[in-house]
Amino acid sequence: MTLTRILRLWTLALPVLALLGLLLTWGRELPLGLVIVVGALLVGAVLAAVHHAEVVAHRVGEPFGSLVLAVAVTVIEVALIITLMAGGKPGTETLARDTAFAAVMITCNGIVGISLLLGAGRHRLVRFNAEGAGAALAVVATLTTLTLVLPRFTQSAPGGLFSGAQLAFVAVVALVLYGVFVQTQTNRHRDFFLPVDSRGRSIAESHAAPPSLRRTLISVVFLLAALVSVVGLAKGVSPVIEDGVRAVGIPNSFVGVVIALVVLLPWGWLRPGRRCVIGCRSA
Repeated sequence: MTLTRILRLWTLALPVLALLGLLLTWGRELPLGLVIVVGALLVGAVLAAVHHAEVVAHRVGEPFGSLVLAVAVTVIEVALIITLMAGGKPGTETLARDTAFAAVMITCNGIVGISLLLGAGRHRLVRFNAEGAGAALAVVATLTTLTLVLPRFTQSAPGGLFSGAQLAFVAVVALVLYGVFVQTQTNRHRDFFLPVDSRGRSIAESHAAPPSLRRTLISVVFLLAALVSVVGLAKGVSPVIEDGVRAVGIPNSFVGVVIALVVLLPWGWLRPGRRCVIGCRSA
């Protein structure tokens, strides 16, 4: 059995097993052994979701493929955050902020840094689309400043919080900013987000042949199943995660780091040459 076939089998089996585990454990208090099993299914569902999102992304091509991956990862992350915050336990009110900060730090310093280091070690020089990378970094920096830094300087609410009107304003600005970025990525400057050749010039994609329509539709179905499983299973293991963090004396903000790691690690494991978020290619 080839490696590709094995990969395809487990990415189809894991969402089904995760859904089955969700049905069997929904609304029940789980012992520690069952929590470990459910946690393993949760991680497997996240990995399968990212894989199927990658298949769909490869079918639609760049730069739309990057948007598919971004939406899938965002849905998983937001679902995990809302599930943990819905319990209303003390310390969860800052979970969204902690997770967003952890995600930014892990992505910009961890995933990008390791990618550049490994790429330089293997190819000596890694070429990337500077315009696309600069645009993406500018949006991330602006959104991070608006949501994580600016609240510390507002005086309308204590504790570094936005008032209702300020929160609505920031939400609208963030949506507009991201909308402009998507418009730039998919229309006005699409070439900024395509791979580049050894001279740094944008070129058409040279990945493997895109998957068939049938395989893409199958991946859409299993992607939805995996996303549903992630939301449900996270609800089952969230009390144990929170109790464990408190038991060992770790600050509640560490839960945000755990969520960010669960969501971003599969993204960082995407196979080289299959997907490149901001148009990079080794020299």
